[in-house]
Order: sequence, then C-alpha cells, then structure tokens
Amino acid sequence: MRSDAARNHRAILRAAEDLLESHGAEHVSLDRVAAAAGVGKGTVFRRFGSRTGLFQELLADRAAALSQAIDSAESPLGPGSPPSERLALFLDALADLAGRNVALFSAHERACAEDKYADPTYLRWHGHVRALIAEARPDLDAEFLGHTLLASFDGDLVRHVIAVGGVERLRASVRSLAAALTFRP
Repeated sequence: MRSDAARNHRAILRAAEDLLESHGAEHVSLDRVAAAAGVGKGTVFRRFGSRTGLFQELLADRAAALSQAIDSAESPLGPGSPPSERLALFLDALADLAGRNVALFSAHERACAEDKYADPTYLRWHGHVRALIAEARPDLDAEFLGHTLLASFDGDLVRHVIAVGGVERLRASVRSLAAALTFRP
C-alpha cells in the first residue's frame, strides 16, 4: 500500500472509531467518516464499499494482534499448548478486546446482521474455537459449540455484563461457560 493510501486508511479507521465512540453507530456514515478523516467520500467508498465493509475492516484491524497471537508458536495462544488452555486464553483475550471495543462490536453486529456467519473476522474466530474444541473433545459438536461461545460476545450482552463486574466478570463467565460446555462426565 502506498504511503498516502496507508495514511488515509489509518485516518479513516481512526475517524470511524472516534465517531462510533462519541456519537454511536447511527451517526457513522461514509460522508461523516470522510469529512472527519479529511478525505473524499469516494476514497472511503472505494476502500470499504459500505458501512458494513468499514465496520468489518475496523474490527479486523482491532483483532489483528489476536489473530497473530493464535498463529504464533511463541504465544501461549499459539500452537503447542493444550487445546483447552489455548481456548481459555483465546476467550480471555476476546473478552478483553470486546470490553475495549463494545461500541464497535455492537455496530459490527448490526451492520453484518444479515450475513454474520460469513464475516471474515467471525469466520476466523469460529474456525479457531471450533478446531480447539474438536481437538479437545472430538465427541462434541464443535461447530455448534463454537457459535455458542462466540455468542457470548454479543455487543449488547458484553455491555450489560461489564456494567456490573467489568471485563473480569465477562472473562470469568465465558471461561465458566466453555468449561461447562466441554466438561467430560
């Protein structure tokens, strides 16, 4: 990516995030993002295509470090650790990410509602969770349980849970759910 294109990309994502945090998703339009980023609307439209594309890219950007960690052998989230440990650590990291980005999680869900299960970031997370569950408990329906665990990160639910107990409550609750779902009698 050219340096001016990279600079514009960062400015657009920053502007979208600022608008989202200060005014809510209903006030994030390609026009407003372009104006706040100091670029033309066409630049935003060509790069992201729509509000949905913008929110997808913003979530992918915020989740990039988590994606790198699950692929890195040097990370406790990465290959080499037992699947149940990796799952717990991934869910902890996702709880932290959701806690820091509640408005984005909610906006992303609404924008992607019609095709949520085809969203690239969701697919990545679900594939990872599904694979860890399948490795730890091949007797379970890992695909369904992966969706079930990820449903815990619904933006409105995250906001509700962290309002009383913070991210620590979310982290502990999702860990407990994962343990209960994958418990071997």
